[in-house]
Amino acid sequence: MAVANYNRSIPELLANVVNNFTLLVRKETHLARAEMSEKIDDLALGVGLLVGGAVLLIPALVVLLQSAVTALVDAKIPLVWAALIVGGATLLIGLVLLVIGISRLKAARPVPTRMIAQLEQDAEVVKHQVRHNYGTTERAA
Repeated sequence: MAVANYNRSIPELLANVVNNFTLLVRKETHLARAEMSEKIDDLALGVGLLVGGAVLLIPALVVLLQSAVTALVDAKIPLVWAALIVGGATLLIGLVLLVIGISRLKAARPVPTRMIAQLEQDAEVVKHQVRHNYGTTERAA
């Protein structure tokens, strides 16, 4: 939108500022909603795939752990110790994965980065227009 260089009254200028600000807020709100919707859709898909994979992996893990216990028993280790070794190793690995997963979830923030960048750009444009228009009105006066 081009700014015309003609004398306008203060009420006209204020009405124009209010209208432009309202339009800007409306568009930025729409952008934020769209961006957050995209991020939520991506998160929902990721959680769905994670749950599906976990449902399939849990029985496979149980079978593999039982096979490990059987292998240790075949290597002449008593059943009790074989189960404790496999269970302890599994517990340790599980705790490490849990800590890593929690730290990653804390780091992932669904922030509307494009909207923030657009607001910063809008602020720079407004600053430039205010400086430019202020200099124009001083010369005209």
